[in-house]
Amino acid sequence: MSETPSGRAPARPQRARISVNVAGSATPSIRRRLLLTAAPALALLAIGRGTAVGAPAVLRVGTQKGAAILSAARQQRSLETLLNPQGIDVQWVEFQFGPPLLEAMRIGAIDIGLVGDTPPVFAQAAKSDLLYVASHPSGASAILLPSGSSLRSLTELKGKRVAFARGSSSHNLTVAALEKAGLGYNDIQATHLAPADAAAAFERGSIDAWTIWDPYYALYENRPGVRVLAESTAIAPQNSFIIGSRPYVERNPAIISQVIAELGRVGTWASEHRPAIAELISTGTGVPYEPTLRAVQRNPLKIVPVDDADIRSQQDIADRFHRIGVIPTPINVADQVWRHSA
Repeated sequence: MSETPSGRAPARPQRARISVNVAGSATPSIRRRLLLTAAPALALLAIGRGTAVGAPAVLRVGTQKGAAILSAARQQRSLETLLNPQGIDVQWVEFQFGPPLLEAMRIGAIDIGLVGDTPPVFAQAAKSDLLYVASHPSGASAILLPSGSSLRSLTELKGKRVAFARGSSSHNLTVAALEKAGLGYNDIQATHLAPADAAAAFERGSIDAWTIWDPYYALYENRPGVRVLAESTAIAPQNSFIIGSRPYVERNPAIISQVIAELGRVGTWASEHRPAIAELISTGTGVPYEPTLRAVQRNPLKIVPVDDADIRSQQDIADRFHRIGVIPTPINVADQVWRHSA
């Protein structure tokens, strides 16, 4: 990719896009509200859905504002440059976090998207027809304590109000932290909040701890009085994945292979231009540059094939949630891994 003298990839003309910011968790109790909120834009996106014969008319990509590689690809129009000559348009759909993104995929409104490790486990348990198509090693997550907290150890979370987004990677990190401390899921007051709502509750002091990922973690970790109770690296491995709708992936394997390869190239570029990526994400999220740069610096920024270690890690998450009764029946993660040729 060519660069400007500042070291950034040149900006390219932007087409009009339909974007959806969907807040809240895609649990059954609020699924109706989620879909009603997103329905107008999702309906427009559905019009462009590809057919089973020949190349699809469009690839609909679910993303989040803090997703570094996808943000870079979107700004640089990398996927458009790749696919437009093949007669395929690219549409980007924004979500606040993973569960509503995969709910949109479940109803056929997007084709691929980037999510953390836990949303696809919940989606598979809910019988969503999805596939893991690539792995994207994650940055950092942590359990944060608000100013004035007297907590010093994970065992002291017993009886406390711990906030996290249900069905997200922070949900898994919370449960894994409780296991590490010898506590059960019912030993805490689980408070299910989307990131923006949890941030407000954290600032008010109405929760005792907050499990959250970057760049929110980076934004709050150095605020006066805020402490890190535990970081993900000391509790459980975490990851992110490019997830695809099985019908789309199986109809269009060559397109998916090209897209994953292109995102891998963008990831390599991003890893070599971290300050520019931090500025891009900061502009998109409103999170100041300095904490965003910290988050970008601890993000591997790469797209790689899903390997056996990824599958084992995902299976551990599925088994963990089954043990505590959040997922009612066992699932086999390997059943939903794309076995594509190199």
